[in-house]
Amino acid sequence: MRMVVLGLGYLGATHAACMAELGHEVLGIEIMPEKRAQLAAGQVPFYEPGLPDMLKRHIDSGRLTISGSYVEAAKFADVFFIAVGTPQKKGEYSADLQYVDAAIEELVPQLTRNALILGKSTVPVGTAERLTTRAQELAKDIDVEIAWNPEFLREGYAIADTLKPDRLVLGAYPGGRAETFCRQIYAATLAEGTPFIVADPPTAELVKTSANAFLATKISFINAIAEVCDAAGADVQAIAEAIGYDARIGRKFLNAGLGFGGGCLPKDIRAFMARAGELGAAEALSFLREVDNVNMRRRQRMVDITREVCGGTLLGKRIAILGAAFKPESDDVRDSPALNVAGQIQLQGASVAVYDPKAMENSRKVFPTLDYAGTVLDACDQADAVLVLTEWREFVDLDPLPVRDVVRCANVIDGRMCLDKNRWVSNGWNFVV
Repeated sequence: MRMVVLGLGYLGATHAACMAELGHEVLGIEIMPEKRAQLAAGQVPFYEPGLPDMLKRHIDSGRLTISGSYVEAAKFADVFFIAVGTPQKKGEYSADLQYVDAAIEELVPQLTRNALILGKSTVPVGTAERLTTRAQELAKDIDVEIAWNPEFLREGYAIADTLKPDRLVLGAYPGGRAETFCRQIYAATLAEGTPFIVADPPTAELVKTSANAFLATKISFINAIAEVCDAAGADVQAIAEAIGYDARIGRKFLNAGLGFGGGCLPKDIRAFMARAGELGAAEALSFLREVDNVNMRRRQRMVDITREVCGGTLLGKRIAILGAAFKPESDDVRDSPALNVAGQIQLQGASVAVYDPKAMENSRKVFPTLDYAGTVLDACDQADAVLVLTEWREFVDLDPLPVRDVVRCANVIDGRMCLDKNRWVSNGWNFVV
């Protein structure tokens, strides 16, 4: 099937490449010239394991084409995916839908035949209905159907989550062609037994935001328990292990530590709260405000612990930060807890050296005043404390002895509870979580 993907950021580039992998003929639309040129050359402007090879393979085969023309897009296919960003508005909790709106405004007037537009972007409930009204106003004697097919990608696992998802969700209005088209698009995936949930657009929009809100709540829950454990002298890791055996709870997302960040969970739960308020249901999601608060407190706690380890002041100290991406297997530093902590520590007078296997370039753009090291040992040279803030395998497997030889004070703070404590202590380290 021929299809168009509008927006080739993280979501769009992954979706376009994976649709080509499923055998479809795909046209990807990217309006930013620099990014478009990179993608057309088979280069991915962000880190996602396996994606560069897949993208280049399908560009070389001709199955995936990159363009910046909405006119070309309108002529190319009858099915269009919206995969543009929906960032948080500056100074507000609400989602900024200008890029979603722009996609409709640019595409629909160019259409000359009936079309199906499938939303992939995470949007507030009611967006599909509003866009349907606008599309009808812009359409020229044709039928433009809008439905929502939300994504559930995890950075670092985006290809697997697209090709072998744990569920597919479609929100469509009765009488349309969306379900028929989606069954054709995802035929190979559905043939493997993937659950396919078909509902109305508001339900599909809420499935995505509800899933993210639940995951954020689970992370903040175990971090709230960690605060109680600190006061009571208990072991939060043992608690997580024990309650995780309960099938109703599960072990995933019960890792206490620095908390969540990235381009999805923080802005999505805030947009969810904002939209609930607009609908007159603010009280229903009031608990998410505390979820957000718990998460942000974890960052301040890490700064406080570092200051305590350094004798009560950070002034004049040298701190090594291992990790800048918000999670391993990603170069995404949007709302990164690690960089937030690094910035706060620097503001309190410390010299901060950061090292991350993949996120150095993005980190420099966000925090250009921090020092950046080329290796772990360079970052740790003469450090008064070493903070592990992203659980990259390189850090989990790190040999404590060579690091001990280059630091000024052997203090390690395990911000992700990912290190082997006995191994570090036996090599002469003061180990703090």
